[in-house]
Amino acid sequence: MNEATPQRQKKILVVSAHPDPRSLNAALTTFAARHLRAAGHEVRVSDLHAMKWKAVLDADDTLDHPADQRLHVLAAHERATSAGRLASDIAAEQEKVRWSDAVILQFPLWWFAMPAILKGWFDRVFTYGFAHGPAVGPPYSEGALGGRRALVSVTAGARESSFSDRGIHGRLTDVLHPVQHGLFWFTGMTPLEPFAVYGANELPKERFEAAKREYGRRLDGLFTDAPVPFRSLVGGDYDHDMRLLPGVEAEGTAGLELHIHPRG
Repeated sequence: MNEATPQRQKKILVVSAHPDPRSLNAALTTFAARHLRAAGHEVRVSDLHAMKWKAVLDADDTLDHPADQRLHVLAAHERATSAGRLASDIAAEQEKVRWSDAVILQFPLWWFAMPAILKGWFDRVFTYGFAHGPAVGPPYSEGALGGRRALVSVTAGARESSFSDRGIHGRLTDVLHPVQHGLFWFTGMTPLEPFAVYGANELPKERFEAAKREYGRRLDGLFTDAPVPFRSLVGGDYDHDMRLLPGVEAEGTAGLELHIHPRG
């Protein structure tokens, strides 16, 4: 009998953002870490609330910024990043991102966005000169953080139908576009279709078990599932002003869909 070829060990960073360690999001974080480790992968978890992560970007993030000078964030971040003079908590998270082959975000959808503490993680960790900027590659391409896969696992209190094409909240892919396209793909990471648990405020055991089974399948495909086919800025689809050229959009698409290659 032929044995299946074992999957090469990968390194995965899970960034979790919920204040209660007994929450559904905490349970999904624990499940993901255990499932991936059982498959032979190495996993690190950044539980932002347990870490008491400082969410607000300020001058203290750059160790040598003069107190009497205006804080120009991009310039200050670029200098501190290149000189190795970022605050220690930022440097530690950047090291985790560099180490990783994939990043998973686990968070509840609050007011149609990620919680403030997770937004603060991106604000402080994805510095100019690390995650974006001319020195590390063009945006919306295989740039600064290229070669890494990215998965959003999100919980929402609303029913799934309300996040559909005719749902009152809009499609979940549109709601998460700033994360998928603006944070992941902008920095060169390869985003997968998001995983979501709906009706999360009252989730009976049987639905939780079903959610774990589906999440397990998504985790198994972390490095093999087809990514969201966002258009590359350097692929010839955009002009110098970063506008999509006439004639490249698929017929019948509009808005955010214009920036995704037609599937099929």
